[in-house]
Amino acid sequence: MKKKSGKFINVILILILILGLGLIAYPTFSDWWNSFHQTRAIAGYAEKVANMDHKDFDRMWEEAQAYNERLLEKSNRYALSEEEVAEYNSILDVTGTGIMGYIDIPKIDISLPIYHGVDQAVLQIAIGHIEGTSFPIGGIGSHAVVSGHRGLPAAKLFTDLDRLEKGDKFIIQVLDRTLTYEVDQIRIVLPEELQDLEIDPEKDYMTLVTCTPYGINSHRLLVRGHRVENDIPNAINVTADALQFKPYYVAPIVAAPILLILLITMLIMTSSRFRERRERSRKGAYDALETIIEEEEDDELIKERKRNKDTKKN
Repeated sequence: MKKKSGKFINVILILILILGLGLIAYPTFSDWWNSFHQTRAIAGYAEKVANMDHKDFDRMWEEAQAYNERLLEKSNRYALSEEEVAEYNSILDVTGTGIMGYIDIPKIDISLPIYHGVDQAVLQIAIGHIEGTSFPIGGIGSHAVVSGHRGLPAAKLFTDLDRLEKGDKFIIQVLDRTLTYEVDQIRIVLPEELQDLEIDPEKDYMTLVTCTPYGINSHRLLVRGHRVENDIPNAINVTADALQFKPYYVAPIVAAPILLILLITMLIMTSSRFRERRERSRKGAYDALETIIEEEEDDELIKERKRNKDTKKN
């Protein structure tokens, strides 16, 4: 009964250990997993763009420009009809998955795909472009706005956006064009305060939006940038980005808990076997001792009988 109880306790301890290690490793592993798939999505986008001809580039760019021009004339830009939503989703959808480009923010070391819309399905894994704002293709009279979560346990996304300062730069890649923006305004507003997202007919703006304060999310952090010259010429430099998160970089993170679990399991099993062997050895020793005692008792009994016979003869 004690043996069964000990084994049951060992199993419970192993399960608790596995659960604890899983909880510790989950944020790191899930962030890597999401980052890996984000860079794969960007690489897929880049490959598709690389295989497009100039006519397709020009057509898609002109469609986005025409949309932005019409948007500038609308009084209520955030109220879109079903037809307008369908048109919006079709523009700049190179891969058919909703990716319209990607954003690089060197200061906080992120490279993230930008999808159409801000549905939760998008915001859990990437950055969403807010409908009713300009497409991120630049140009005077445009103001693109993209939004991302912060503080998700499974993905970094815009978690470190509050580290940006005036003068920092972020880069947008759409089709074969590279657009660079320099941060010139950082504001914290209530969710319903949209004045800072309005289009200025004389400016080329882009704003990054996330929730704040961290963990409370009652307000919105707006990081706005104005268009500046590119530090590098137009280029689709995604291949290197897609190699940021190679599987063997994260292998130690995944392998360490597994090896630790295996080691502890082996130690417990070895300890259990050792105890069993020790019990068997102890039992064997007891049995051997009992045999010796019995043999000695038999010898004494034989000698006693012999003495009794000798006494009778005399």
